[in-house]
Amino acid sequence: MHFVWRVPSSKFQSLTRPSFSDSRSNFGVWVWVNVLRVREDEFGIGFYEDISPLYNSQSLNSLCIGEDSVTQLAFLGNVFFWQANVAFSVENVNQRVLDVYAADSEIRGYSSLKVDESFPNLPDDKEKPVAPLPASLSPSFLDSKKLKAISRVREIGPNGKLRPQVLYLIELGVDLDQIESMTRRFPNFIYYSLEGKIKPVVEFLLDLGVPKSDIPTIFNRCPRLFGFSLSENLIPTMAFLEGLGVDKKRWAKLICSFPSILCYGRQKVKSNVDFLYEMGLSAESIGKILTRFPPIIGCNVEDNLRTTAEYFRSLGVDVAPLLCQAPHIFGFSLETNLKPVTKFFVERGYSKEEVGTMISRFGKLYSYSLEKNLTPKWEFFLTMNYPHSELVKHPQYFGYSLEKRIKPRYALMKEFGVVLPISSLLMPSSDNLLKALKSKLKKKTC
Repeated sequence: MHFVWRVPSSKFQSLTRPSFSDSRSNFGVWVWVNVLRVREDEFGIGFYEDISPLYNSQSLNSLCIGEDSVTQLAFLGNVFFWQANVAFSVENVNQRVLDVYAADSEIRGYSSLKVDESFPNLPDDKEKPVAPLPASLSPSFLDSKKLKAISRVREIGPNGKLRPQVLYLIELGVDLDQIESMTRRFPNFIYYSLEGKIKPVVEFLLDLGVPKSDIPTIFNRCPRLFGFSLSENLIPTMAFLEGLGVDKKRWAKLICSFPSILCYGRQKVKSNVDFLYEMGLSAESIGKILTRFPPIIGCNVEDNLRTTAEYFRSLGVDVAPLLCQAPHIFGFSLETNLKPVTKFFVERGYSKEEVGTMISRFGKLYSYSLEKNLTPKWEFFLTMNYPHSELVKHPQYFGYSLEKRIKPRYALMKEFGVVLPISSLLMPSSDNLLKALKSKLKKKTC
């Protein structure tokens, strides 16, 4: 099978070659060589051009994904090499890559896995000799480049002071340990010009209304943002997103919560917006979704959004209203987050159609933890003597606090000796609940 991973260029800076596999007996899937040249679009977002035909495959070393190792790449300048033997299913490989290179939710949407089923049959058992990588691609060389970048953080200049970039960040409230951590994850950051890049972006964010106290968090979450040009990248990107309906009054809040929103190329944004139109959403609704949940811009259309939409349709859910109601669940893993919730309710006697009704009425249902939320609330629900259909009518039950709302209100209802529907028990204010209980009791005694 032919695998292509697309990951932000910043993620490649710390990668080195992994150990070689001395046996292929434990591997069920082989991955073909790719030689990728890193290029950038007009907004500085890296994309990868497959230039494998330009290279002799025998000059590339076999890299391996094992149970205790991760795929790591070798690079020279802007050319990356990889080949891997994979012991996991396609789905698990994809998740593995997401976990390793996209643990940060901001980056997650960039990663994707494409599979070409037409790749030739597996190679024979005999390993073909491969030439060693050039010295410039050795782990020690790659490590030295990262270490050099990190060392610049605490390096004292001829004037007896830290570098201007570092001093500026310290003034903003970023400590040295945080700066080192950022540089370790994104070594290019320490080479950014203070006057030409970092300071103009900071001042721009402050002018937008971003609190100064939030600048350190933005630096830590998305250091690459401060390498973008205002006139060529950030301002045009904002104008483009505003044209799609993003609320310009909420830029400060959006950037604080998801600074990577300004780092996507137009083509990436357009492809995701086109998908939302395809789902039947209006321009106004799309603008609201982009404002409420900007990470949807980074989700992969085919491997994530479309797959999730098809899954919900299989449950009888109208996808467009669900996207408006709970767009964040379209960023969840189908296997890890969504299917287990469906299975939870099906195992307790609900049909898939009923589960579909529940998710249509309460999209956040799939956001909750099975262990910490759904299971304990289900167990208490069983003691309340309601029919199972009550949860289909009012799945919002799972959105209320068990200890602070559900249990106290149920105890109060028991004191009155009456029964209210779950919606009437949990939704009203305390005063209105008392009125409802007294009214119900009065009718009961009449």
